[in-house]
Amino acid sequence: MSDELDQAKSGKNKLNATMLSKLLVIAVLMFGFGYALVPIYKQICELTGVNILTPKDISVKEITNSQIDRSREVTIEFDANTQGPWRFRPTVSSMKVHPGEMAQVMYEVVNKQSYKMDAQAIPSYAPQQASAFFKKMECFCFKQQTLEANEARQMPVVFYIDPALPKDVKTITLSYTFFEVGGKPKLADKGV
Repeated sequence: MSDELDQAKSGKNKLNATMLSKLLVIAVLMFGFGYALVPIYKQICELTGVNILTPKDISVKEITNSQIDRSREVTIEFDANTQGPWRFRPTVSSMKVHPGEMAQVMYEVVNKQSYKMDAQAIPSYAPQQASAFFKKMECFCFKQQTLEANEARQMPVVFYIDPALPKDVKTITLSYTFFEVGGKPKLADKGV
């Protein structure tokens, strides 16, 4: 009787050990999948041209080509969307530029909270094909922004339109979505 009981316990222990090892493998695979989602998402966004989170480095070749196509003008419209408690807007709604010509626009952001916040801007373009021809030299979207309590700031975007832009594209809309990163309020320094 005790032999049968020992065998039953031994069989149960083996089943438990097998189940534990399967669960550990599943947990490791789930963690690995979750860890791999961010680079996979970035690659998909980069391939499709949707909400590119990290701008590609601008090569020296692109910078040295400064020929301006004065035979045509492109209207650049500026848009701003927010996901958070601040005011965010471009200082001008549109401008006309010649392809190849360097231009600058300012965006204004005001943190309406009584605490410090970290935020990030993500650009998008319309029409989507224009994203390959919109070359930003300087942009607040390249890195996270830290805004102090009730701080107002003007942030520049320096850009040019590649002269290889198809001639049928006469208007490009540059839109930014500005959202809070982290989401935890940081108390303003009060000398405490």
